[in-house]
Amino acid sequence: MDTMTGLKRTNYCGDLRIQDVGKVVTVCGWVQRQRDLGALIFVDLRDRTGIVQLAFDEQTEKEVFDKAFTVRGEYVLMAKGTVRERSSKNKDIPTGEIEIAVDDLRILALSETPPFEIIENCPTSELTRLKYRYLDLRRPDLQRNILMRHKISKITRDYFDENGFIEIETPVLIRSTPEGARDFLVPSRIHNGTFYALPQSPQLYKQLSMVAGFDRYMQIARCFRDEDLRADRQPEFTQIDVEMSFVDMEDVLAIGEGYMKRVFKDALGIDIALPLPRLTYREAMDRYGSDKPDTRFGMELYDLTDIVEGCGFSVFSGAVAGGGTVRGITAKDAVKTLTRKEIDKLTEFVRGIGAKGLAWIRLTPDGVTSSFAKFMTDEEMQALLSRAGAEIGDVVLIVADTMASHVLPTLGALRNEVAKKLDIIPQDQYNLLWITEFPFFEWDEEAKTFVAMHHPFTAPMDECLDYLETDKANVRAKAYDLVLNGIELSSGSIRITDPDLQKRIFTLLGLSDEEAKEKFGYLLDAFRFGAPPHGGFGIGLDRLVMQMLRCETLRDVVAYPKVQNASEPMTECPAIVDDIQLKELGISLLKADESSSQEA
Repeated sequence: MDTMTGLKRTNYCGDLRIQDVGKVVTVCGWVQRQRDLGALIFVDLRDRTGIVQLAFDEQTEKEVFDKAFTVRGEYVLMAKGTVRERSSKNKDIPTGEIEIAVDDLRILALSETPPFEIIENCPTSELTRLKYRYLDLRRPDLQRNILMRHKISKITRDYFDENGFIEIETPVLIRSTPEGARDFLVPSRIHNGTFYALPQSPQLYKQLSMVAGFDRYMQIARCFRDEDLRADRQPEFTQIDVEMSFVDMEDVLAIGEGYMKRVFKDALGIDIALPLPRLTYREAMDRYGSDKPDTRFGMELYDLTDIVEGCGFSVFSGAVAGGGTVRGITAKDAVKTLTRKEIDKLTEFVRGIGAKGLAWIRLTPDGVTSSFAKFMTDEEMQALLSRAGAEIGDVVLIVADTMASHVLPTLGALRNEVAKKLDIIPQDQYNLLWITEFPFFEWDEEAKTFVAMHHPFTAPMDECLDYLETDKANVRAKAYDLVLNGIELSSGSIRITDPDLQKRIFTLLGLSDEEAKEKFGYLLDAFRFGAPPHGGFGIGLDRLVMQMLRCETLRDVVAYPKVQNASEPMTECPAIVDDIQLKELGISLLKADESSSQEA
């Protein structure tokens, strides 16, 4: 094995160009491949910037040439030589016009044959690649993602610094105050029987920083939630966390919009038009069936309740009689794609998310077919088709229920599913918008009570204060979400700073004075000493990068991600710990059968 003695890297592999011809350079990296042509040997050397070709020929010293002959894939090399123009150029790579005529070659590390090829869009199963994540991360596509994430983080810090924000690190070991998702708990060795929690967000600390007078806070913060995983969720994630004092909602949204314009321009060269569109929560649900609508395509919802109120189809008329609603979407030019078989699949899809069924109309050139036309008069069907804006070639899909809260999200999910089937979602478009005026409370069907939709520190809208106790369902919050292409990027609000109002909200959420003091006493105490009006938001950095790079999953933009069961295949964590460690923590574990019997 060679050493680096006497050599220092002068250039990265992917940075060399035709204007560098004649320069003596030293490069380092991993072997992508070696090609032995007898009197010629070529080695493609790869680092995080790209690939450069190393050339060994009749002018190369025999010792160096023989060493190049032994090189294999993923060996780590250092090579010194002169940049020259290639006789056979490769237009597919940025360095394709040049090569390095090597006169000093060092083999710094050998490599066994990797379990998969280090190439873009590697077909090997993701689980295998995650087990060898350090190899997976050598692939150029993943390296580009991680480098772009770094660039976005730097743009973020620069933008907020330029706008007067101070980066403050908040604790990672905090008091458990479970709201929504479960906390990850950390046992204390010094205080046996007590636990820290890992923060789901720096929410309370950033509010306390406003009370402390720091005025404008930001942090690229690690957060933790013990919840089931999806493509856009991980148990640990990174949040761009922001809080501002002496502001109203317009001030906060302006800072958020400025950041989005800056990050898209500096990272991708894309101009985002400001101001961003806004929809109230109610408008978003009525038009798209979602509080995070994808507005890159149409297919908006419409209300058929008044048309079918007294019709002969009991599914419709019964829903209306029960105080519910009947809504629909129209899939344009969809009859060829949405066959009867495909509609049956869509019916199962909506049943899987809680709907009772799916009514439909197909307007083919050969005539109109429907799952319910025989129960309707011609006038009713004509009125329905007119409201639907349906023409020959279209398919109308309708959902009815006694609960509007079931119909709207069902149609929202169906709208997205149909759009994917029809392939009508533009992939080169970034649609950002704000959703505002969220409900303050939402009904928890399991607990049979109202809970805070965002968190209990969100301020209700001023006009709703008078009926907080009497009409919870219609209380709106000074809360706002930022949505990008159907994904929630950011959630934020103007906060409560009046101790009496905060106490009132805790009471409405079922917290006694004692419980509120035990969980949030330090925040309530702080508000007694002059809390400025403040508000903020948190942007999911992982989701932002994922969307900007159009990746399918967060695992493509997180260096060392977890998988679906919250484990990490590479290190095989979580793992069992020694009994000695448990004893120090004052913890004993139940056996599986004991745990099961206690749950029973």
